[in-house]
Amino acid sequence: MNFDTFEPVYEAILDDFGFGRDADERVRDVAADLATPFPLDRLGDWDGKTVAVAGAAPRLADDAALARDADVVVAASTAADVLADRGVGVDCMVTDLDKNPETAVELTRDGTPVAAHAHGDNLSAVREWLPRFADEWTLATTQAGPAGPVRNTGGFTDGDRAAFLADHVGAGELVFPGWEFDDPAVDPMKARKLDWAAHLLRWLERRRGERFAVLDGRREAADAALEEILGDDLAGGSGPEGGSTDG
Repeated sequence: MNFDTFEPVYEAILDDFGFGRDADERVRDVAADLATPFPLDRLGDWDGKTVAVAGAAPRLADDAALARDADVVVAASTAADVLADRGVGVDCMVTDLDKNPETAVELTRDGTPVAAHAHGDNLSAVREWLPRFADEWTLATTQAGPAGPVRNTGGFTDGDRAAFLADHVGAGELVFPGWEFDDPAVDPMKARKLDWAAHLLRWLERRRGERFAVLDGRREAADAALEEILGDDLAGGSGPEGGSTDG
């Protein structure tokens, strides 16, 4: 996924939440000053592999075996801690630094990549935590346009960004332990973010020509939302239900 392709969806997300693009870009630029380039070929051993994209929903405790059986495990936020407690190591963590930044620091210092995300609401966290990471194992990301060492491989929440990153480096199959879109415990803002995560995973599913079991029952609503944003750009290709398989 390149930013030109992602940008229409990014703009729709900004409009839906009332977020400012300038705030995202300001924090991205701070991250760019703090980070060093992370060559994505360091994730080359994900190519063609089964990648578990572990979400942080409570069900992850029951889904740990799905992660354990995968070739590669990418953990969203606190999913890294839940899996570690169950003896499942992670190969990458994706985080916007809002819950367990200490875990992210430790992982980078142990030689595990962490995708640390800069967005308009986490300037203080970026300034506090990014300098503590081991530079060579830190991939700085943004949802705005990429700048310097800060990359955008697609996605909005920690979980769907993890899936887009895995796709970007050539994952063969994606599986989704620890995902729950209808969590009654989350606040309305988080619920809307989960809706967007479902929309984005559906877009990724169509692009890959794959079917993610986690989206069962959600495709129709996601397609309606995506078609309003992307129009004919969503259609065509040889993926399931007409989805494009381009990278």
